Amino acid sequence: MPVEMSSRRSSRITDEEISELISKLQSLLPESRRRSMSRASAAKLLKETCSYIKSLHREVGDLSDRLSDLMSTMDSGSPQAEIIRSILRS
Repeated sequence: MPVEMSSRRSSRITDEEISELISKLQSLLPESRRRSMSRASAAKLLKETCSYIKSLHREVGDLSDRLSDLMSTMDSGSPQAEIIRSILRS
């Protein structure tokens, strides 16, 4: 058997591996999102995961905007501003 064919076969993911990955992915979703998906299909799980990631991106953007607004109203030398800068560095 040619090496090319052999490497293609060995790189295939088995059904068992897919099930394991789906289970791991589902465990990363918050409990509230998992409850509605107790026996969900892989497609539904992927769709819900994408939706959750999009909501996290929106939340990060909102928090970033709020932080920018807060920092613009603070004295840059204030203890509060220094605390925020130290948190952002870590």
